[in-house]
Amino acid sequence: MRTRKFIAVLAMTVPIALAGCSSGSGGASPSIAPPAGATFDARPVKAGGTINVALSQDPDALDPTTANTFVGREVFASICEKLYDIDENLKIVPQLAAAAPEVSADGKTVTIKLRTGVLFNDGTPMDATAVKKTLDRNRTKADSARRSELGAVSDVAVVDPSTVRLTLSRPFAPLAAQLADRAGMIMSPAALAAEGDNFGAKPVCVGPFSFVSRTSGSEIVVQKSDKYYNKDQVKLDKIVYKIITDSNVRAANLRSGDLQVAERLATNDVPAFQADSKFKLLVGGGLSYQGITLNAFNVAGTDKAPGTVNTPLGKSVQLREAFELSLDRDTINKVVFNGLYEADCNPLPMNSPYRDPAATCTKRDVAKAKQLVAASGVPTPIPVTLLITAAPVNQRLGEVVQGMAKEAGFDVKLQPTEFVTSLDQAKSGKFDAIQVGWSGRVDPDGNVNDLITTGGSNNYSGLHDPRIDDAIHQAAATTDDTKRRELYTTAIKAQQEQHCVIYLYHERYFLGTAGDIAGIRYYADGIPRFATAGFAA
Repeated sequence: MRTRKFIAVLAMTVPIALAGCSSGSGGASPSIAPPAGATFDARPVKAGGTINVALSQDPDALDPTTANTFVGREVFASICEKLYDIDENLKIVPQLAAAAPEVSADGKTVTIKLRTGVLFNDGTPMDATAVKKTLDRNRTKADSARRSELGAVSDVAVVDPSTVRLTLSRPFAPLAAQLADRAGMIMSPAALAAEGDNFGAKPVCVGPFSFVSRTSGSEIVVQKSDKYYNKDQVKLDKIVYKIITDSNVRAANLRSGDLQVAERLATNDVPAFQADSKFKLLVGGGLSYQGITLNAFNVAGTDKAPGTVNTPLGKSVQLREAFELSLDRDTINKVVFNGLYEADCNPLPMNSPYRDPAATCTKRDVAKAKQLVAASGVPTPIPVTLLITAAPVNQRLGEVVQGMAKEAGFDVKLQPTEFVTSLDQAKSGKFDAIQVGWSGRVDPDGNVNDLITTGGSNNYSGLHDPRIDDAIHQAAATTDDTKRRELYTTAIKAQQEQHCVIYLYHERYFLGTAGDIAGIRYYADGIPRFATAGFAA
């Protein structure tokens, strides 16, 4: 059988731009130029010590099969390695795999060689049998959030202790990218057998750190693993992830020394930290998007058949269009985020080669929005309950949306909710609208598949459109970049016609650290990697 080495990556990968980006919603430049930032502080570090790291939200269960939160991925980066990872240039590189996957000429057989001599943090071997156990669990578990990500995989076979063979039902170009995220985090079979559905409470994987404890809503503790295959490079003794949802408190605790690292500093705090020599500022992000999802068809849950939601927005695509037309993306970016984000109406990153280069975003048009509202015959003000994460910056964003939509005839009521609870409500269909986003992936399939495809676990709107499904599935089956761009353009345009997801902006992530902390790797995915971190020597 002829094979070829293949890793699906962003074609023509270039560093994420940090300044001078057009918003795509009228071409306005950011009101404040985004700060220059590093992705890696290469100063040497000394062995030992504990750092306190602030997370902006409380992760859901630490089970790679079912997890859905971005902050969960941040913790996983320390305790659960993957078959593949990304590097600072967004290229996919082997992690627990020993090399790039070998793909058959017809694209339906994928062979993955594994590192040898690797142990899970419970001391059991990481081998092909363990990989099969994890991938089969991801593919078949009833509540798996990975099922659609591995939907093309029909069989996983053990070739020998260091080789697995995946049989695909169709060619699937994003496979390596999926295995560079939660779908590729390999779990200890012994821990799976012992914990079952409660694995997330005591996760055991391969990682530079091992899980110690979790206090819900407060902290997650991990410690240096003595089983890690590259343990000599790990300098820290322990990491304590602190759950601090208020960005003002994160900033204050970083200044006071109670924290050594704080993620997602608010944009209004960025200039002060950038100017203060006692701190370092690392800049990541760009792959993610944030927006507002309107519930049109999710009547009983994302895992149930779609219907028509009995609300004004659910029943009328014209009202959903009017709601979108009431919003000004550039103003939101300037008022809420000091112009440091990128206003946009597309789920794909600004520099993705899979974007339609001719696409533009609709500008705010209150007059047209009012016409659509009047034509609907629905009495005004039209009530809309908007779920937002309970945090100051989300409150500010919600208030700006509230004020803009009011001018078009909508009465937006803000409902601040704990983050994981809001996701549960969204999945169950118990919402009108939710301000939510996605942390982004290096392959475009990861920013649309499962999010706007029929039956997707993260398709909170319940959107079901064959044009979208067919285009996304066809795009995943080819490695022709031009064809993929055309297909993703078709899918995104079809979603925009439904106005179920109103994309608003791409985030920048600002990671603040004490000046004596070095060795953190911080890339465009916004996930801080602490394997080489520590106190500067």
